[in-house]
This record gives sequence, C-alpha cells and structure tokens, in this order.
Amino acid sequence: MCGIAGIARFDGQPVDPAMLSTMTGLLAHRGPDAEGFWAQGPVGFGHRRLSIIDLGGSAQPMASAGGRHHICFNGEIFNYRQLREQMSYPFQTGGDTEVALAMFAEKGIDGLSRLVGQFAFAVHDADSGGLTLVRDRVGVLPLYYCLDDSQLVFASEIKAILPALPKPPAVDHASVADYLAGRSVPAPATLFEGVRKLLPGHALSVARDGRSTIRRYWSPPLATEELPVDPRQAVDLVDAALRRAVERATVADTPVGAYLSGGVDSSLVTALMSQRTDEPVHTFSVGFGPGQHDERPMARLVSEQFATRHHEIVVKPSDFADLWSTLTWHRDAPVSEPADIAVHRLAQLAREHVRVVLSGEGADELFGGYPKYRLAALTSRIGIVPSGLRGPLFDGVQRSLPASANRLRIALRALGERDERARRDGWFAPFTERERNRLLGIARGEPGRLLPATGNDPLRGMLEADLLGWLPDNLLERGDRMTMAASVEMRPPLLDHELVELAFRLPSSVKVRDGRGKWVLKEVARRYLPTLIVDRPKVGFRVPLADWFRGDLSDLAADMLTSNGSFVGGLLGTAPVRQLLATHQQGRRNEEIRIWTLLCLEVWHEVFFRRPDRIGSDRTGSAAPGGGA
Repeated sequence: MCGIAGIARFDGQPVDPAMLSTMTGLLAHRGPDAEGFWAQGPVGFGHRRLSIIDLGGSAQPMASAGGRHHICFNGEIFNYRQLREQMSYPFQTGGDTEVALAMFAEKGIDGLSRLVGQFAFAVHDADSGGLTLVRDRVGVLPLYYCLDDSQLVFASEIKAILPALPKPPAVDHASVADYLAGRSVPAPATLFEGVRKLLPGHALSVARDGRSTIRRYWSPPLATEELPVDPRQAVDLVDAALRRAVERATVADTPVGAYLSGGVDSSLVTALMSQRTDEPVHTFSVGFGPGQHDERPMARLVSEQFATRHHEIVVKPSDFADLWSTLTWHRDAPVSEPADIAVHRLAQLAREHVRVVLSGEGADELFGGYPKYRLAALTSRIGIVPSGLRGPLFDGVQRSLPASANRLRIALRALGERDERARRDGWFAPFTERERNRLLGIARGEPGRLLPATGNDPLRGMLEADLLGWLPDNLLERGDRMTMAASVEMRPPLLDHELVELAFRLPSSVKVRDGRGKWVLKEVARRYLPTLIVDRPKVGFRVPLADWFRGDLSDLAADMLTSNGSFVGGLLGTAPVRQLLATHQQGRRNEEIRIWTLLCLEVWHEVFFRRPDRIGSDRTGSAAPGGGA
C-alpha cells in the first residue's frame, strides 16, 4: 500500500518538481519506506512506498519497457505471479506493480478485468499524452482528483491535492447535507467544492488537452444472473470462494496479521488464515474497559482455539480528545464513526508486529448481516402509505419513545422517509430528510453516486445500494485512513471481487433465512468456529459514547457546538443544537450518534478551514495537527 499524487497541465508548461515533493510529503504516512518522482514536461508523478511485495525492488514511479507508459501505483495485485507466467513481457522486477503496468500497456482498460486485488493508480501514455486514473472494483482504495480547464491534480488523499490548487476550495454545502444524511459523502462528491472521488470500478481518461471520459469497467452481477442452487450448495460455494480469497489476501513478502473482534466475520478470517500457516498468526483486539461492549473475552476464546499471538489495547475517552484533530487530518473528512479512533489505536498496535492486517469488512453488506436487511421488504413496500401521513406519524411516535428503545426509533425514522432511496439510507442516517430540510434548507445533494439496478427483490436492492455507496464511501474509506495513518495496510478478503460476484449471484433466501441474517456465511463459519461464536448476537464495534457524552465529553461537546464562532452552531442554529445536547444529557433519548456527527463536522471545519496553516506532515508521517479538538 502506498500514496500516489500527480499533476497533468493542459497548457504545456512543465510540472514544478517542488510541488510534487510537497504533495507526496503530505502522504508520508502512507509510504514511510521510500519516495520517488517522475516528470516529463506537463505531467509529473510522486510516490510514497510502504514495501509489502518485492521489498528491495519495484521503485516507483515506474516506466514500461521502451518507456512509453509510466505508472504510479497504490495497492496489491494478488494474482501477479500467475499473470506473469501468462505474459511475454520483459519483466525487470519481481513485484506486482510491473504486472499492472504491463497489463495496462498491453490491453489498456480492458486488461483491468484480469487483475485480482485492491488498487488505485495512474498511467501516462507518452504517445497520446493522455493520463488514466483507475480505482478497484469495490473501492477498497481511495483516489481523488480535481479537474478544471487548466490541469488535472490527483492523489490518494485530498490533503495532497490542496497545495496544487490555485486557491483553497470552499465547503460544498450540498455535500454537508449528504454528510448529515449518512455520516459520509457519496462519490463522486466530497466536502471540498471541486474535489472529486473516482467512483469504484471506474477509470477516468484525460487527454492532453483536458478532454475527459469516465468508463465503468465493473458492475456487480445482475439479478438475471442468479445461480440455481439449493442452500447447501450455496454454503459449499461460499466456503470455497472465501478460502481462495483469504489465500490471495495473504500474498506478501512481509508478515500478515488479522484484526480479531470476536465476531463471526473476523473470527472466520482468523480461522482460515491459521489453516494456511505453521506460524502463529498475529491477532489484534481493542476494548473500552469492562462492560457490555467489551468483546475481548470472545476474541481471546478464538485466539486460544487457533493459537494466535494475540495483542490487545484499551481505548479511553482521553484518546478521543487527544487524537480527534490528528485523525480528522488523516481522514480529510469528519471522523464519522466513533470506532474510527479505536481502529487507529488498533492499527498502531498492529504496526509493532506486522505491516498488513486482514479484516472482516464486507460480510454484512454481501450477506445481509445488519438488522435492517430483515426489514428490506417493509422498507420497500411501506411507500404505499403516503409520506405526508407516514412521516409525521412515525416522527411523533419515535420522539415519545424512551432512550432504551433506540433501535425502534431508528426503524421509525427510516421508514418515515419520503422515497425508497431515502428509506434505505435512513437506517444509518443521523438526521432525516425532514430534519435536514428544516436545519439547512437542503435535503441532500444531487444523486451522482452509483445506484442499484432496479428489480423486484428488495433485499438485493438494499445490499447493492450498500455495496455501491455505504461500503466504499464510509466503511472502506475510514478503514483505509485509520490504518494507513499508522502506516499499516488493511485487506478485506471478503471483498475479493470473485466472492462479491458470487454473493450477488446467490438467491436472497440464503442470506436472510428464517429471520436470521448472514445465514449462508454463518453456516460456513460453523465448519471452523465454536457455536458460541457463530450464534452469539451481533454486537458491532461499539464505543460507549452515550455515557461519555453525559460524563467525560459533555463539556467538550457543549463548548464546541454552541460557542461563538462554531461552524455547526452557525450552520444549524445554536438553539436546536442546545436542545439536542440537553435531551441526551437528561437521558430522555440517546442522541450519541447525532452529537458525534455534529462534533466531527465541527472538528473537520476547524482543521481544514480555521487552521489550514497547521495542515501538513513531517517526513516521518506524523500529522501536524495535534492535541485536543
């Protein structure tokens, strides 16, 4: 895993090498092992390397045989050895970057279908003068760009784009509405006006004169491609595909560990990793001290069964205040989930032992693990009740519920939304469409993101919407930033594209079955894990924010959101914000996620707009913003 950056000017003037150095310097945490540059007239690349494959070789940016193409690559091609054997290219290295370069030089975008892995890269063609940006199929790795009449600027993280722009971008207020709708901004938009995210499974081609085209090179299978399999056959297929995916994800010339929460997904990945090696696997768990949300005892049980080298860390409220600004700088966006800070602390622990960790991301979105999936049909069909009646009625009911009925409140808020898209998104929405309209005057931005194919299967539609949106824009983006901030590479084997394609060819009846989510994956897990792990209720990566916002973090929240000069207070009005804080403090409702959502937006604005002079990093990769928010 690495950090990439580059510029293509359309006026023919040469790229400034000092600017490339500034941009890559802001990505030092993504690649502490090496730095490289290449420039040819109006085009230039910068690269920071975290060495995982071919440790002593594969310097970047890299030229093709003959020098026509240059690549600046971030990621891993897991099947690179197999591809090398099938090509007659004169390879000069032992790594995967040159395989990606050779494949692109030979077949262009069509060659992407043969790459298995997670990647984001840029390729320049000296003959045409064109530059192509590519992002992997499901968006495991990030890639941002700013394209105007004068230049294309791209990078792995937004902060590395900002120095190359003629003026600092403004806040994109339509994207603020999107953020309040889902704690992330759906691609291709970002919170920075004019800065775009390349959509997963897409390639952006920009000609020498700035003309551009975007091509989608991968999509999940259509409903018409469903496999005619019975439940037991489905379990066998998922078992075999998952074992292949874990085998691929462990390809590295450096040790590979695993995050282990004690839930079924990470435990299953750990079990399959342990089968593949005689050496104990390093596993890593995080806790928040004794209590109902502490999963460390379950993680220890799995560790003992598979004899892993287990490591633990405890996260405290002070970690949040201490790391908030720094991790917001790394995130380029609000730290939208409380667990992000815990994930970063976990990555710091992992870095002491390995450079690569496998995670369980993607299982819920592929196989229907969230509680909302069990209500997919209701989410779709409740639209027959007019929203003008349904919304106010459900709002009144959910406001009268006690704080202990938080899950029911979430369901009523989601089911009260206006259309099916809003209802699907509403399960994760801190603020409903009506609330956003009232507070901002904007419901959300224009739907530029990928949307699911139409069909008659509500569960499939919900899963596909999450695969195309929630997963890359929220879970994967956060996972990449929080681990790379510690110079650790995260790999989610459950998002191997062949496993993803299989999941979307399986009937919905093997995903949510007899009222149980993730049925087919849990049946696979029974072959490897204790029943206690497989059948325990879903806990999730929970942080005890509700208590913290009534205790250690209550004064911090009030000060940040209601003081003079508060961005959020000015945007939403201090009166509704004070009411939100008071409702939570008095225990009438659990407003932890809404408070957290607003606090993180405030910290983001502070880091990137009030204190932009503090944005930067030293050459070892530690971020400049420090201290509390």
